[in-house]
Amino acid sequence: MAEVIVVGGGVGGMVAALLLARDGHDVRIYERLPRLGGKLAEHRRDGFTFSIGPSLLTLPGLFLDLGVPLDLVELDELCRYRFADGSTLSTCRDPERTAEAVDRLAPGEGRNWRAFHRWAERCLDASTRTFFAGPPSGPVVEPPFRVAGRRPGERPVGPAGGQPSGPLPRPRLGDLLAVAPGRTLHALAGRFFRDARLRQYVDRYATYAGSNPYRAPAALGCVPAIEHGDGGWYVRGGLPRLADALAAALDKAGVEIRLETEIAEIVADGERVGGVRTVLGEVVRADVVIVNADAASLYGRLLPDRARLRRIARLGLSSSAFLMLAAVEGRTEGLPHHSVVFSADYRREFGDIFDRRRPPEDPTVYIGCPAVTDATQAPAGAESWSMLVNVPAGDPGRWPTPPEAYAELVLDRLARRGHDLSGRLRFLDLLTPADLRDRYGTWGGAIYGGAYGDPFAPFRRPGNRGPRRGLYLVGGSAHPGGGLPLVAMGGRIVAALVRRDFPRSRPRPEEAGR
Repeated sequence: MAEVIVVGGGVGGMVAALLLARDGHDVRIYERLPRLGGKLAEHRRDGFTFSIGPSLLTLPGLFLDLGVPLDLVELDELCRYRFADGSTLSTCRDPERTAEAVDRLAPGEGRNWRAFHRWAERCLDASTRTFFAGPPSGPVVEPPFRVAGRRPGERPVGPAGGQPSGPLPRPRLGDLLAVAPGRTLHALAGRFFRDARLRQYVDRYATYAGSNPYRAPAALGCVPAIEHGDGGWYVRGGLPRLADALAAALDKAGVEIRLETEIAEIVADGERVGGVRTVLGEVVRADVVIVNADAASLYGRLLPDRARLRRIARLGLSSSAFLMLAAVEGRTEGLPHHSVVFSADYRREFGDIFDRRRPPEDPTVYIGCPAVTDATQAPAGAESWSMLVNVPAGDPGRWPTPPEAYAELVLDRLARRGHDLSGRLRFLDLLTPADLRDRYGTWGGAIYGGAYGDPFAPFRRPGNRGPRRGLYLVGGSAHPGGGLPLVAMGGRIVAALVRRDFPRSRPRPEEAGR
């Protein structure tokens, strides 16, 4: 049995803590904020509720396999895309219906979308057996994840499916070729589609990793296989209810949770960790320390390491977010749960974000309106809109336009493209990269840590094992990356590494008394 401390109560740390507690280890979580869940959070005001983190759950089986109860609602329309010319594309769970919608948008491109989706499925299967199953520099430590009780490549059976039978698939020689190594996401889009709007639709998947599609790896194109294979889901009451459910499971498993307790230092010698020191000076001993915080914070403050910090800096920062939380009077006819309003020039937009380091002059806007699905998210006759614009990480004080003025620019762009909120706003609250930096301790407010600045960048992210025995990393800035599914996979990988390094010496709680 090991004494385990998890620094930070984000989803990845919660998953690792839950699995290790069920293994019989003594586990404590120290969280600086007053609640668990990290970026899986919400903002409430005057009866309106806004997601300020993820608003869509994919791969729900990663959590259902943990025995975490979730009240799930499947979204038939995954997202509605509006292009600068006024045309739209609605994507659905059913791949064939999506292909038909693609054909209506651009006649003849439906067959190309089907080919793209088949490629995405092969890429996901290969990634599941390799990249998602262990640290990039080590062997597979976690069996390929089971989504809703299925193996990769099998037909999904919904969120309550049973366990697969037979041996789980293992890495194959052709897996490397399946992810199109050396190719960018934009190059992949050009391989499948002639229509510029469909290339923009594929390029958008780079934003799932806070990256530039003209530099990011083609492997990000596997996301449609997830969305159309296992669906997009909403958790009734808002996605932060997932964090609440995980917290309840942690309590049941006997994990000690210390909220509003900040860690100042990881106690370690040259070989192994020995525990942590809180900002109040309390030293707590541990055999294992799992850091669920930004890797730059680990190597810059908690356990300073200039060489590793320089390597992280060379990755460059992922994008941050400018969040506009709008209380909207009235109901908008035909508005979907999720929509994306594209800019007219995607290459220029990403040049603004990653090269010129300024908010885009013509931004793409992601709109989440949960009141379409869940009446609890807004008062009767009103809607809560969470509008997100990708912006560079860093200090908004250096922007050429102050945040309040930039919000007006975004509203003006939306009005020109069919979403005019004039006279309908009860209030508009803003969150900038500085708010995300201060709240979550992320470098510059970067949502995903380092960017995928070239096709091989995913393999240069900080690994899950740290430079001392007993030190591990989990979360969006570490392998395998950010977003709810990936940080959950990271939590499983870290738990598997700890199992390998610190075998338990007492029975699991459910085994006691047998």
